[in-house]
Amino acid sequence: MLALSSCSKEKEAAAPVVQDKVSAAVISQIREMGLTTADIKRVDGGYLVEGDIVVTDENLAQKPEYSLLRVGAQEQYRTSNLVSVGSGRTITVRVSSSLPSAYVTAADAAIARYNAQGLLVRFTRVTSGGNIVLNPSPSGASYLASAGFPSGGNPYSQVLVNNGAIGTSYASTYIASILAHEIGHCIGFRHTDYMDRSYSCGGSYANEGASTVGAVYIPGTPSGADPNSWMLACIGYGGNRPFNANDVTALRYVY
Repeated sequence: MLALSSCSKEKEAAAPVVQDKVSAAVISQIREMGLTTADIKRVDGGYLVEGDIVVTDENLAQKPEYSLLRVGAQEQYRTSNLVSVGSGRTITVRVSSSLPSAYVTAADAAIARYNAQGLLVRFTRVTSGGNIVLNPSPSGASYLASAGFPSGGNPYSQVLVNNGAIGTSYASTYIASILAHEIGHCIGFRHTDYMDRSYSCGGSYANEGASTVGAVYIPGTPSGADPNSWMLACIGYGGNRPFNANDVTALRYVY
């Protein structure tokens, strides 16, 4: 969820960079989605924004409908695209055999966090196939993990994991928090502090202003800062962010 740095906090990140210039038209489209365009990068499969989110060409082609949009401080937000669950749906998660066994432990812990909430969407780990696959990031990547947003009523299909950077310690806490966060993106959740990433990441104030789509306020979540949310943009090494009460409100409202 977050990129390596020399300080105690790490910034989120993601897919391998493909050195192609990003056109002004694409930047404009991504800005209209309500996503940060600072440091946008062309990556395999789309564009990397906000450190760990991949926006695909399919995402850019869509013009989702929305009826409730509010831009504020650190309320909790979802995207305009969600997973279709109907009266209930199980999403399968597979851990690549190329990842250490600690990531199986972490995936099970992350899945248990979601399944404990009694949601219409449930998760189960599988050993073949998988709606969401946890794959290792490319060799030499300077990122920890990345994911994208749902499309066509289905979750984003993979989470890229830099296990060399994350390591194998704190599997059921720190790594589970990273995976739960990225799965959150896969099913349509934005960063809780997307209006000011410096809240959890440090550094300069970063506020992208009002958006037209892609940042739909979740009723019932706080209008003030939420220092423990699982969808904050950054987390310190070894940290643990199980769902807090506001996260549970957000999850149950959406799913």
